[in-house]
Amino acid sequence: MKRTLLALLCTLALPASAAGLPSPGARLPATGGVSQIEGSAGGGLTPWALIAGYGSRDQIGFTVFHTRADPTDFSLHASGVAVGIHDRVELSYARQVLGLGRTVPGQAIGQDIFGVKVKVAGDAVFDQDRWMPQIAFGLQYKRNDDMAVPTALGARHAEGVDVYVAATKVWLGAAAGRNLLLNGTLRATKANQLGLLGFGGDRRDDYRLMPELSVGVFLTDNLVLGAEWRRKPDNLSVFREESFKDVYLAWFAGKRLSLTAAWVDLGHIADRKEQRAFYLSGQLAF
Repeated sequence: MKRTLLALLCTLALPASAAGLPSPGARLPATGGVSQIEGSAGGGLTPWALIAGYGSRDQIGFTVFHTRADPTDFSLHASGVAVGIHDRVELSYARQVLGLGRTVPGQAIGQDIFGVKVKVAGDAVFDQDRWMPQIAFGLQYKRNDDMAVPTALGARHAEGVDVYVAATKVWLGAAAGRNLLLNGTLRATKANQLGLLGFGGDRRDDYRLMPELSVGVFLTDNLVLGAEWRRKPDNLSVFREESFKDVYLAWFAGKRLSLTAAWVDLGHIADRKEQRAFYLSGQLAF
């Protein structure tokens, strides 16, 4: 699986390079982040204030991505596209599919996620003379395909909207001479397992504020080592929903192609505990 994804992305990227197509945009490499699992630009687990692609103030950038993670008893796939408009507005779409494994053999749950993000202040990279980060507001509308399993677990709704604010800052040469990225996101949500198990539940059916944190150190100009943590609401009485966390390594092969590998701890999912996975994601920029 990992080799197949890598080969596919490289095959897609090479013709564009060979054809002499222009760069995906004028911004610096890695300043669009990677594609997070819900389609927004950021880390693998959490959106950042960065805008997708490499388009500058007078350009439009596009990205496409595919992500796969296979937790101990499940499988999770996500694919999508994002458009960055003038380094100010981001529109995104992602399709997620959760294979239910031994919990419900042969069955899967899918959901569609439509996102919008607007940068409102600051610049994560170029405002080095100020401590103020780049700040963006965003929302993600999520629509679950099949509520049979989520309803049986106590979920109340098939649709939901997450609203968040993200702050991202890159300090040049701050970590033993290496560039350091920090991100904090605060999300208002009632999603169970990102919405794959519905929204709201028998324990509570109101919005809660959930923090998300990311850190990344640029080992080189195109290689980033980091970690993420994402807290999630605990709405269902049948199981305790735990925080997501990961350790990742992102490689930016120029602006056209990026690959992210991570070890992810997804905690308790439905009736299965200690769901951990190797995570692999690829992104192409145009």
